[in-house]
Amino acid sequence: MSSTLPPYVQAMLSPEIYPQKPASVELLQTQMSFIFIAGDYTYKTKKPVNLGYLDYTTLEQRERLCRQELELNRRLSPAAYLDVVPISQTGQGFHLGGKDNIIEYAVKMKTLPRDRMMDVLLPADRVTPDMLKQVALKMADFHSHAATDDNISRFGSLDAIKINAKENFDQTEKYIGKIIPQRVYSFIKENSWKFIEDNQALFQQRVASGKIRDCHGDLHAQHVCFAQDDIYIYDCIEFNDRFRYCDVASEISFLSMDIDRYGRADLSRIFTDAYITASRDSGIAELMRYYKCYMAYVRGKVACFKYDDPYLKDKEALRNEARLYFNLAFRYCNTKPCMVIVTGLIGAGKTTAANRIGRALGCDVLSSDVIRKQLAGQPLTEQRYDKFDTGLYSPEFTQKTYDELFKQGRERITEGQSVILDASFKKKTDRLAAQKLAEENEACFLAVECTADEHTIKKRLDERQKRGSVSDGRWEIFADIKRGFEPVTEFKDINHLILDTAHSSGNINALILERLTKI
Repeated sequence: MSSTLPPYVQAMLSPEIYPQKPASVELLQTQMSFIFIAGDYTYKTKKPVNLGYLDYTTLEQRERLCRQELELNRRLSPAAYLDVVPISQTGQGFHLGGKDNIIEYAVKMKTLPRDRMMDVLLPADRVTPDMLKQVALKMADFHSHAATDDNISRFGSLDAIKINAKENFDQTEKYIGKIIPQRVYSFIKENSWKFIEDNQALFQQRVASGKIRDCHGDLHAQHVCFAQDDIYIYDCIEFNDRFRYCDVASEISFLSMDIDRYGRADLSRIFTDAYITASRDSGIAELMRYYKCYMAYVRGKVACFKYDDPYLKDKEALRNEARLYFNLAFRYCNTKPCMVIVTGLIGAGKTTAANRIGRALGCDVLSSDVIRKQLAGQPLTEQRYDKFDTGLYSPEFTQKTYDELFKQGRERITEGQSVILDASFKKKTDRLAAQKLAEENEACFLAVECTADEHTIKKRLDERQKRGSVSDGRWEIFADIKRGFEPVTEFKDINHLILDTAHSSGNINALILERLTKI
């Protein structure tokens, strides 16, 4: 209720207080700020709180940190951060500006388009490789000019790295068994400490080469806006230097991890590769797994803290958010490659699921439909209407297709790469052959079985015929294929995930990450 808000906040809900007289004012709140979206401009004030890692309790501190917020954010978004505006009180009234009776300060910003934020665009599949390359170029240029000195560099020292890691694990001990499984916690902790111990010289070399800089400090998708006139990277950390002074590798890993969280490891790889090329900092590659794990764990920890907040009611959503981040951290620690086979009847959604899993894991998807037509020397989208078990789909040509599928899969796995095999895998012997291939190369193995009701399958196959597809599957042969499909009963439950693609199956990225922590 507005009546419970501070008087100046209630006053700023009125368009009349603003010089531009916006049509309306929208109020947003965070744990530390009031944000007023007033037409073309946005004003942000700081709440008088002390959260331990920040202290806004006095007016002098809030003014100083407002000015620091303005200065620091102008490094990456000069056109968005406009001014620090005092809020004055006269009697019972309040107004923006003035020199007397100042009761608060606001950072005045250009209002950025919410529908162009990266965290909005990613789930809608509206972020392109070129957009991320532009972000990488912007960050490489920013880091090349960012301040560094002996004081800043000490935040990249081994002691500082160890303090940060220890703090993470100490602060999440209370959530073991409640949100994070003991096995996951122990695995991440053990591997994080091992990486630090095994790579002491690397961390020291980063300090010596000047890679510890005054960075943004909170570089995730929510803080990147692809506006029409520019890419705005905003809302850096102003309240605690320790969170902003870091290795540039940590900063790039933060955004890369956040892109992974949206199931787009393919795009995060494009972003990091573009940054490495632009910055000529190839040393980042050796640190990416550690820092991505660290940042994912930090975000999981923050979600745990929110879970404890009595004012936040959707506890299940917060628990799931924390688990997603912890599972992502686990995945970064686990260097074993994965072989995922996606099996099921035609029209069951195998290819869509396989491509989403491939994006989530950042690995190749090998399709039997593609390989079959390549072996036949046929254009991929040219439809074949062979009768069941004849022509390209005869047992002999099908075996040839699976032989090539396994050959290409073996090449990836032996190189330490994860891979997705997209095929019907209607025969138990082929599915077991894939599992054996994974085991021989010490890779995790998961069979994802896609299912759907026949009404949905018929509708999909009919639509596929109209628009064209690499697959030649059609309703006329569905019954024959179904009769020949051997039920998937040969795997342990842990290695078998059933995905009902006709109904809400949850976040595939989250499901896959959750399962891979258990294999």
